[in-house]
Amino acid sequence: MVTTKTQTQDNPIPSVLIVGNYCHDVLLQGGAVVAETLGGAASFISNVLTGLSVSFHLTSKVGLDFNYPLNHNPIVVQTSKTTVFHAYFDLASSENAHQDRVLKRVEACDPIYPSDLPDRRFDFGMAVGVGGEILPETLEKMVDICDVVFVDIQALIRAFDKNGTVNLVGLKESGFYHLLPRLKFLKASSEEALFMDVEEVRKWCCVVVTHGKDGCQVYWKDGETQIAPFRANQVDPTGAGDTFLGGLVAGLAHGFVVPDAALLGNFFGSLAVAHIGLPKFDLRLLQRVKDEMQRRKLHCSCCLERRDDGLIFTKTSGHDEFHASLASTKLVSTCSIQECQQDLPRSPRTVDQVILPQYNGQPKLLVSSVFDEPM
Repeated sequence: MVTTKTQTQDNPIPSVLIVGNYCHDVLLQGGAVVAETLGGAASFISNVLTGLSVSFHLTSKVGLDFNYPLNHNPIVVQTSKTTVFHAYFDLASSENAHQDRVLKRVEACDPIYPSDLPDRRFDFGMAVGVGGEILPETLEKMVDICDVVFVDIQALIRAFDKNGTVNLVGLKESGFYHLLPRLKFLKASSEEALFMDVEEVRKWCCVVVTHGKDGCQVYWKDGETQIAPFRANQVDPTGAGDTFLGGLVAGLAHGFVVPDAALLGNFFGSLAVAHIGLPKFDLRLLQRVKDEMQRRKLHCSCCLERRDDGLIFTKTSGHDEFHASLASTKLVSTCSIQECQQDLPRSPRTVDQVILPQYNGQPKLLVSSVFDEPM
């Protein structure tokens, strides 16, 4: 269980600071626009935290051209455009189209400076920039005001050539390496993990490497563990890692041990890949997940007596059963949605999801209404 300095009985769910810019994501296939959607790691993470009732503050910047209504207002920069990414998919092999994605940043909003961060403490901080907006001094400020800091490595090692194509640089050359001993978690995809020495970094902080359909691996100073995946019908991988990180932090905020929190991350990541853009979580699914989380917390109440620095990295009894219960919850909810889909009233802000390889129509704008009804 995670217990932080500002957590009290009156505030059982810790507060979270999310730092990263919102984006406009444009998906292109065969040279044509498939979809335009709200993007940025901050949008996917806040989506999960909202669904699981975790309190958070979001620091994000956009331009006057920002298109989406939000519950958490960003900082609007009068002299800058919103960050825009184009994701190009190669249709030569539709079965592996997600592996052939080329990502380009075509607009970049202003970076987030230390002075943009709120002047108060948080239990958790999440540095989740996608377009180079996180500066070393901003991350250092986050370490100062947050008890536990999570960093998505893409915020540190992404570089952009003259055409805006996303490239990766070694973590040691990123300008952030000196801050690693002050972090608690560093999350990376299996591709991004190649740009750091996992064995060296795990001496300073927990490293979580996601492997898509194969789940994730958690490394810490004294050990490592594999966390099982959930079956998914992958349509678009955009935001899967961000949604995973949202589930991981939500689990820790609710008092889970690290393996159970990572399992929750895998679960939400599997939901994200089945959608283009921001996933629309069914409220019945969210309630079932919350119920399973509560049962798991009651089962693991014994962990309170065994915490060291507030983080437990080894699997506790019932971990496999928790995986099975989440998988069952997902299956039941999917069947229920399919059976009732024709009878449900359509929200005026709901947009049908489309399957990327089969889309042949006009560009589709996906709005930011991500729940079946107001939360």
